Amino acid sequence: MADNGTRLTEFILIGFQLQAELQLCLFFTFLAFYLVTIVGNLGMIMLIQSDPRLQTPMYFFLSHLSFLDVCYSSVIVPQLLETLGNNKMVITYERCATQFFFFTLYASTECFLLAVMAYDRYVAVCNPLLYAMAMTPQTRLGLVAAAYSGAMVNTVVRTGCTFSISFCKSNQVDFFFCDLPPLLKLSCSETKLREQVIFFFAFLVITTSVSVIFVSYLFIIWAILKIRTAGAKAKTFSTCASHMIAVALFFGTLIFMYLKGNMGKSLWEDKIVSVFYTVVIPMLNPMIYSLRNKEVKEALKKAFKRIKASQESKT
Repeated sequence: MADNGTRLTEFILIGFQLQAELQLCLFFTFLAFYLVTIVGNLGMIMLIQSDPRLQTPMYFFLSHLSFLDVCYSSVIVPQLLETLGNNKMVITYERCATQFFFFTLYASTECFLLAVMAYDRYVAVCNPLLYAMAMTPQTRLGLVAAAYSGAMVNTVVRTGCTFSISFCKSNQVDFFFCDLPPLLKLSCSETKLREQVIFFFAFLVITTSVSVIFVSYLFIIWAILKIRTAGAKAKTFSTCASHMIAVALFFGTLIFMYLKGNMGKSLWEDKIVSVFYTVVIPMLNPMIYSLRNKEVKEALKKAFKRIKASQESKT
């Protein structure tokens, strides 16, 4: 509801409200980050699909991670760029709800997928002889489908609870996309029960995912400690290092953003953290997995050689 008693039909995203020069600088910075995100993640997907050596369960899940990074970054960043370019942006109520839905879906799926990837590493390290039997194509698809299904439940509940609220204080959202904390500030109805339901499901998604990751790595570390040679230990640990970095970055920002609560946290902090996990992390993931992964680096070299050979053959 709006101030005059009518239902809101649009929101105004305020964005960052900085000086024009800083807004322009941020615009080109985020545009560059977004282009790197798209090229890096789509390039990772194409590389995995084209190289036979990367046709393994780990890279199957990694290709889905890259797909999710492209999707949830694309839900937010183009709108962020428009907000920076115009200093604000008018967005319809329906578009705001749609953006909220898909962003929650992709982010929740990434939580579960990172847990699936940890389980994959557990099977590979702790039961290497059974790895091929355990991670069949059907099993991989089932795990990915389970990640999307669990995320869908959280998304429907979170979106339903948020957009059943009456908004009447204002239609100005002091943020750069439709996210939960700034939307709750516009509510004129009782939100305590809805917030508790939203928090419960967010807590469930994060704790379930983190628990699977934590237990998987406990077994992995135990298996590594039983390896006698230092070289073999380092080689085994290196297969998990990229995933551990991605987990720390993603879950660290989500926990700060959604489970810490509003105490002692300003909206500016929310904006900075949100930029990190919507703009920066999707850009970093393909770099983390490519720079620290020998197989990916070799596949990249092979791909560049093929491109160079095809160019030379044309000249």
